[in-house]
Amino acid sequence: MNQNNDLIKVENLTKHFPITRGIVIQRQVGAVQAVDNVSFTIKKGETLGLVGESGCGKSTVGRTILQLYPATSGKVFFKDKELTSMKGESLRTLRRDMQIIFQDPYASLNPRMSVGSIIAEPLEVHNIGNVKERKERVRDLLRLVGLNPYFINRYPHEFSGGQRQRIGVARALALQPEFIVCDEPISALDVSIQAQVVNLLEELQQMMGLTYLFIAHDLSMVRHISDRTAVMYLGKIVELASRDELYGNPLHPYTKALLSAVPIPDPIKERKRTRTILTGDVPSPARPPSGCRFHTRCPIAMDICSMEEPEWKESVEGHWTACHAVE
Repeated sequence: MNQNNDLIKVENLTKHFPITRGIVIQRQVGAVQAVDNVSFTIKKGETLGLVGESGCGKSTVGRTILQLYPATSGKVFFKDKELTSMKGESLRTLRRDMQIIFQDPYASLNPRMSVGSIIAEPLEVHNIGNVKERKERVRDLLRLVGLNPYFINRYPHEFSGGQRQRIGVARALALQPEFIVCDEPISALDVSIQAQVVNLLEELQQMMGLTYLFIAHDLSMVRHISDRTAVMYLGKIVELASRDELYGNPLHPYTKALLSAVPIPDPIKERKRTRTILTGDVPSPARPPSGCRFHTRCPIAMDICSMEEPEWKESVEGHWTACHAVE
């Protein structure tokens, strides 16, 4: 992996969804601050894991990077191209290099389309190949994701959840992209199937040189697949480090609380360690707390935490945190 080769660069990315009132004349009365001033990079061939509680803005980050949601502010660079300022045909052309695997394999496949039509749709949209060539490409993709190529005329309801997610993976690979946002691709699947899908994604990454943003709330699975991991809380990234550094030496109190809830397969160590139980509920992203957003639930919160937002700084080489208590 080229250490200086950033495929994705996100700078101060912000996405707010307006809250409106009124039936005929709608006026904005507030905003859901789903993502607020987020910055990170993803190197070519790398997997960046993005973890956090439900509703913290993980999926919004992925979709805003791909411009499925327009950014409120900030910049997203794909190689040397700035995506937030692109529109129309130039953005459409670039979409061939960026794809997404959706969370729900039951909702993301059109039940009225055959598997062959679903996987071939990106090829048709971008005018790639003729009918015969597309059909052959679809069969190759089905083989690639471990499905029978003769399933081409079947419909989504004839497949299990794991098989449907493989169809979603095949659709994402149809245009031979460089970057794929994996938006919680295993959370809707049985535990027995999750490892199969993750192993498939790893094999495809090695085979095709893919770069992933892997969004999940299963910390043990993220540890398995990611090279670096970012932890998100209420629209902000609070910690970012290499996989081993983050899991071995967590610095932010929120990261420590998350990791303390992950079971250890050693009963002696499991009995000895202490759990960090967070009190209270996650505040509303429409009315986030002042200062550090985590201070309302933080076990080591100080007076400064409610007044000043912590600086996003590199505590150790490659280990970034936003916390007043971390030197």
